[in-house]
Amino acid sequence: MPQTTVHLMRHGEVHNPEGILYGRLPGYHLSERGHEMAARVAKHFAGEVSESTPAGVTPVRRDITHVIASPLQRAQETATPIAAAFGLELGTDERLIEAENYFEGKTFGVGDGSLRHPRHWPRLVNPWRPSWGEPYKKQVERMRAAIEDARKLAEGHEVVLVSHQLPVWITRSSYEGRPYFHDPRKRECSLASVTSLHFDGDRFVGLEYSEPVADLLPGASKVAGA
Repeated sequence: MPQTTVHLMRHGEVHNPEGILYGRLPGYHLSERGHEMAARVAKHFAGEVSESTPAGVTPVRRDITHVIASPLQRAQETATPIAAAFGLELGTDERLIEAENYFEGKTFGVGDGSLRHPRHWPRLVNPWRPSWGEPYKKQVERMRAAIEDARKLAEGHEVVLVSHQLPVWITRSSYEGRPYFHDPRKRECSLASVTSLHFDGDRFVGLEYSEPVADLLPGASKVAGA
């Protein structure tokens, strides 16, 4: 059976000095560091040495035949250098978009954020659905449909899908058989991280998680390979 890998990638860091929960709002682009993250991941997939390549490790060029991104600007900007590194046209899939969220456009927190206002509290009554946004099941359905189409498109090769933290994490949970309800602080899905889904034919056989730009994450050591 053909071996296919679907790389689910989260976009890079976004320029958001106001700390807005931007969700699907237009106009939110990568920060300077976010563009560096995107360039580094492109080198990672292309098998080129970068500042984050550990000493003594020889990068391997991946067999990527398609690169597809969410329509949101931050995802498109993250995917562009990856597509360019392989001489590919960047594809767009609406199903990879960020989850809908009632708090979109607002700051979110107890201090000066939305949670201090009682009018917002009814949106928090059901964390299992969740009541503040797009149902987890709906996110999984659209993401897995996009993944299946991408798997068929790149059968026997590899494909990169650039999406957003919550859809990627919830989709990973579905493949691993975990409950969708979770502590957002414990998601293993950092900026520009890659969750690689492996298929034998149409059968899911496992996944790997990696952080190609770990040294660029906020608070991380700047030592190459850290």
